[in-house]
Amino acid sequence: MAVRTQWLRRRVAHRLRDPVLWTEVLQLVKTVVAGVLAWLLASEVFGLPQAFLAPWSALLVVHATVYRTFSRGLQEVTAAVLGVLLAWAIGNAIGVTVAAVGVLLLAGLVIGSLRWFADETTAVAATGLIVLTAGFSTQDAVLLDRLFDTAIGIVLGLLVNVVVWPPLRDAAATRAIDRIDDEVGALLVDIAAGVRPDSSPDQAEEWVQRSRDIDEHIDEAWGLLRHARESSRLNPRRAARTIRRSDLYEHVLNDNEQAVAEVRSIARTLGTSAERVREWDPWFRQRWTRLVREAGEAIMTPDSTRVRRVHDELDRMVDEMSDQDLPGRYWAEYGGVIVSLRNVTTSMDRVAEANPLVLPRRATRGSAVRG
Repeated sequence: MAVRTQWLRRRVAHRLRDPVLWTEVLQLVKTVVAGVLAWLLASEVFGLPQAFLAPWSALLVVHATVYRTFSRGLQEVTAAVLGVLLAWAIGNAIGVTVAAVGVLLLAGLVIGSLRWFADETTAVAATGLIVLTAGFSTQDAVLLDRLFDTAIGIVLGLLVNVVVWPPLRDAAATRAIDRIDDEVGALLVDIAAGVRPDSSPDQAEEWVQRSRDIDEHIDEAWGLLRHARESSRLNPRRAARTIRRSDLYEHVLNDNEQAVAEVRSIARTLGTSAERVREWDPWFRQRWTRLVREAGEAIMTPDSTRVRRVHDELDRMVDEMSDQDLPGRYWAEYGGVIVSLRNVTTSMDRVAEANPLVLPRRATRGSAVRG
């Protein structure tokens, strides 16, 4: 029980220090604040009789990034205004009837099917339905009140999201990228431990599958990086400028992709060798697996100096191989795994040198880049 309690405390403490969590919490609070302020302004300050469109519009424009607030928010606001006007026109022409509801939904969904509303296909119909069924009136002043409600929500939503600590989504991208080199290093260490005379093709296939899993994590990291780039667009915070200018993350991910491809090549070569029941020369196997393990541990640390040392030792190993009485039929395999491991160390040397990724506050290549 005590162990379980300690684990929970560590877990909670870790989550409370998570910048991604606090970014999400802050965004949630900002959305609530924008909606509440819009409601208070519309109902208490301006005394509008049905002020529900103010918080509705505020919710529509508070997005995860400032850029999306303007791009997606413009679509949603346009949809909301069209919904108000559509409800007004249909209500005046038909009244608040079953037929009016059907016509409004049909017209709203048709408008929403236009390409410009691709992400908001139901917004026009939903807004129009609420306006039509929530105390519709044919008085011209009511239409102006509804449009004024909408404008209040739009303005407050924009102000809150842009002025009050506009979100940067860099921390999630950094964590995802930082995780990849640990996975590459752990896979290399496991490969080194698993290269034995009795190694099986199934074990090699498991290593191949793990490399594919890492590829999926790299794809996820690319997506998060694109989101981080988007969050820096139109963002007035100073750190946003550095994110837009820095290309370090792209270089790191490209090197990770190359390293994973080379590790997969190693695993496949090992699988082919095991399938053909080829027993490697003890000298080569021991020397090569030691360097694989050393490379994996250096990548996980990360330690660029240690990674470069493995690269240099591989070159020395190649020079020494000519003095060894190695079976000639295995040279193709030996050369393949040596070249692949050397390529891994070349790529991951640059990754290790860039770590730890920390989000840049000042655009200096020598300083750590913020994560």
